[in-house]
Amino acid sequence: MKDLIKKGFALSLGLVLLSREQVEKSVTQLVNKGEVPASEAKELVNELIEKGEEQQRLLEDKIREQIKKLLIEINIASKEDLQQLEQRLQKLEQRD
Repeated sequence: MKDLIKKGFALSLGLVLLSREQVEKSVTQLVNKGEVPASEAKELVNELIEKGEEQQRLLEDKIREQIKKLLIEINIASKEDLQQLEQRLQKLEQRD
């Protein structure tokens, strides 16, 4: 079962962006080749989908983190910075 999980994990990395239908098709092919017992196919599909979604979330988090770092490095104002400037401007306009 551990080897199956390892194969499934490796497969899930490649299937991150694939639909459930495509994952089921891939697992069916593994069952037909005798690499996965039919009794474990549904469980494997669910595991692959969960791991794929988890990998996608991790990738998205890393991308967000890298974008934030890049924006800081190139010194671009954040949404929060712009909101603060807008509030200051509104206060100044109200004084007049």
